[in-house]
Amino acid sequence: MPKEYRTIADIAGPLMLVQQVAGVKYDELVEIELMDGSTRRGQVLEVSGDTALVQVFEGTSGINLESAKVRFLGRGLELGVSLDILGRVFDGLGRPRDDGPRIIPEARLDINGYPINPTARDYPSEFIQTGISAIDGLNTMVRGQKLPVFSASGLPHARLAAQIARQAKVLGTETKFAVVFAAMGITFEEADFFISDFRRTGAIERAVLFMNLADDPAIERIATPRMALTAAEYLAYEKDMHVLVILTDMTNYAEALREISAARKEVPGRRGYPGYLYTDLASIYERAGRIKGAKGSVTQVPILTMPEDDKTHPIPDLTGYITEGQIILSRDLHRKGIYPPIDVLPSLSRLKDKGIGKGKTREDHADTMNQLYAAYARGKEAKELAAILGEAALSETDKVFSKFADEFENRYVRQGEEEDRTIIQTLDLGWELLSMLPRSELKRIRDEYLDKYLPPQREE
Repeated sequence: MPKEYRTIADIAGPLMLVQQVAGVKYDELVEIELMDGSTRRGQVLEVSGDTALVQVFEGTSGINLESAKVRFLGRGLELGVSLDILGRVFDGLGRPRDDGPRIIPEARLDINGYPINPTARDYPSEFIQTGISAIDGLNTMVRGQKLPVFSASGLPHARLAAQIARQAKVLGTETKFAVVFAAMGITFEEADFFISDFRRTGAIERAVLFMNLADDPAIERIATPRMALTAAEYLAYEKDMHVLVILTDMTNYAEALREISAARKEVPGRRGYPGYLYTDLASIYERAGRIKGAKGSVTQVPILTMPEDDKTHPIPDLTGYITEGQIILSRDLHRKGIYPPIDVLPSLSRLKDKGIGKGKTREDHADTMNQLYAAYARGKEAKELAAILGEAALSETDKVFSKFADEFENRYVRQGEEEDRTIIQTLDLGWELLSMLPRSELKRIRDEYLDKYLPPQREE
């Protein structure tokens, strides 16, 4: 039986100082019993001599310093797991939120996970089809990769996240595919959108949802992504599933981290975020990957909204250092009514070359990807030139590239929210658009592929 203490010395925000304790460990789970018999949970943040600093998940309001009883449970925060978690909705601390029965756990896992030995990691190399051309064709996602989406307030990243969750699949494999979806600091309307969308499309059957709402305690937000990743690791490495983890919104997570850091009176780093923001984010992102000998894998798509659309803000900046590329959403494309507004030129998947080509997508994928990039970039330059000097200043070739850029945005980038394109449809669409250009301009594609795949040149 855990020993009880009535030695609360001080309360500040979500933090509570307990004195005269013995044998208490960092990260240990704490139970606080109030006068009315209700209990709250917390976690040990710091231990100094016989004093423990505890962060309380449900907040500290109403806790009486003299009468509240504190019990240290001797274990960290855990998630009870079994295959029954599929199809269920939980709160940020892993408690059922969907009126379903409690999970009878096959195991209880520490949510902080266990470090993966770097030599045990396997290199990501298998293509994941999201059904979205701007990702599959140009910024291909690979199984075991961490590929964040950089968005901004007002852009449809929630709709994009739901679409990826519905459509993502690993081609040519018998292994089961699951989605773990964690939402942090979202509104009730957003939570309702995600849950109803998953149920409407049947995607809930292969998904586990963790929902931390904006009015839930900030402390709970810190645990939410770790809960999700613990569920993902169980499904991947114990049940041999390919798991896609979608984390939205990492900016809300970092804000909660800053709030708790301020309550602890820590010395702030850039923009008031704690100096350990980089290592904290890394402890989440680095839980993606493949392990040698394991059939399952964990692939991550963290989504974050860039404050003031600023790519140099600490959250996107540090995320970019840790992850393998980024998908950037564009406000300009969104204003044009294009969905999904993916800005393909600054977007990047550093592992795309490992997941494409013969036997994975198609032999012509790499060449057409490079050519589409180059043609779109040249078309954008031509449009900028025309805006400054007028259409008359453009050569005939520049005019063709300018038209290509419009068609590319309207037909390749733009697609329906329910439209699930196969990689073959995406590649064929790319060839159709490239047929607008003179063959002499397609310098990045080998002749053998031009002969095999290029449709007859369009007559203008």
